[in-house]
Amino acid sequence: MTQLEYAKNNIITPLMKRIAGEEGRNPNLILRWIKEGRVVILHNQKHNIKKPCAVGWGLRTKVNANIGTSTDKSQINDELKKIEVAVKYGADTIMDLSIGGNLKKIRKEVLSYSPVPVGTVPVYEIAVNAQKRKGNFLKFSIDDILDTLELQAKEGVDFFTIHAGVTKRSLNTLKEHKRLMGIVSRGGAILATWMSYYKKENPFYAYFDRVLDIAYAYDVTISLGDGLRPGSILDSTDKAQISELKILGELALRAKRKNIQVIIEGPGHIPLDEIQKNIALEKKICHRAPFYVLGPLVTDIAAGYDHISASIGAACAASAGADFLCYVTASEHLRHPSIEDVREGVIASKIAAHAGDIVKGVKSAIEWDRKMSEARKKRDWKKQITLSTDPDKARYYRNSSKPELLDVCTMCGKYCSIKLMEQCLKL
Repeated sequence: MTQLEYAKNNIITPLMKRIAGEEGRNPNLILRWIKEGRVVILHNQKHNIKKPCAVGWGLRTKVNANIGTSTDKSQINDELKKIEVAVKYGADTIMDLSIGGNLKKIRKEVLSYSPVPVGTVPVYEIAVNAQKRKGNFLKFSIDDILDTLELQAKEGVDFFTIHAGVTKRSLNTLKEHKRLMGIVSRGGAILATWMSYYKKENPFYAYFDRVLDIAYAYDVTISLGDGLRPGSILDSTDKAQISELKILGELALRAKRKNIQVIIEGPGHIPLDEIQKNIALEKKICHRAPFYVLGPLVTDIAAGYDHISASIGAACAASAGADFLCYVTASEHLRHPSIEDVREGVIASKIAAHAGDIVKGVKSAIEWDRKMSEARKKRDWKKQITLSTDPDKARYYRNSSKPELLDVCTMCGKYCSIKLMEQCLKL
């Protein structure tokens, strides 16, 4: 049985108990939220992972880090190093988005190496295989799709991004209501092009029940991808985006009826004043399913600094109820990310997630800030460094300066406000 099926039968599994302990929640609450579809546990029955992850209502906001080869960078060693760095700095999940090299071999190594759940976008492998075998990445059939899903599920992939909401209906809406950037989702664009090429419905939508059968057999969580997410703030919350979201809401209900866990993917590029509205719309239309957002980026002009633009949007989204943040790196829109890009991207998203958790009232988040404030009051530099999101960088900054007085920093020196007030209040 799947975790959702156990929950519907009021059975608390060992995995639910473990998640409850890690989140500081009562196991009965975890069971109830899974039953309601508000929480999912990303864990394929075939995948042995050290750190299972739950996403959703009442839990700490989670962060995903994308890794994977490209057509220009197909060496697996760098991608494994990225996993190591991402997890070190707090990534809760990894997505393997590889499109270069031997994808099956790469995925096998990623699944073996990663201590956290692993997700994929199966249409990438489907398209790459079609290109290799038939010389055209659009020459794939429903059998190719189902075979790839079965293979990846059997190997242990914990969650699939399925772009089943890019349908004839939603594409007609896109055509009727033009947008600046069209489709910026790679998976969404592949499927839209396939539909145009064959004059057929999206196979992930047309054969959705068969997709669900595979997910059920391994308890793979379905992440319903937002193929029509806005790629510019000028396209945000438009008719095409909402049209797809309504389809995702319908598909989410179908999945949950078959005892399959579901999360909903969201934008994208959104101006600050529309973020709260987007979260509210997803929760209403998609029956309170966990919401997984890419950033969101709050401006389009931050090339080279998109991790900052994304972290601003992510903090707002998390505080408004987003459950799962996909990191964005500084190299977004420009190049394949480096190991350092991954490190900075994860840290930026972790700060955003933590800021959102403070607003959500997550006790562990507030307690973390309390401990840091107490260490600052005592000018306990060692503890401050340990408690920081990036201890290595904090330690480097502290060690790179030599204050005249060891219990202050070189910013204020003997004029340190904390030290002055400490002396003042003793009078």
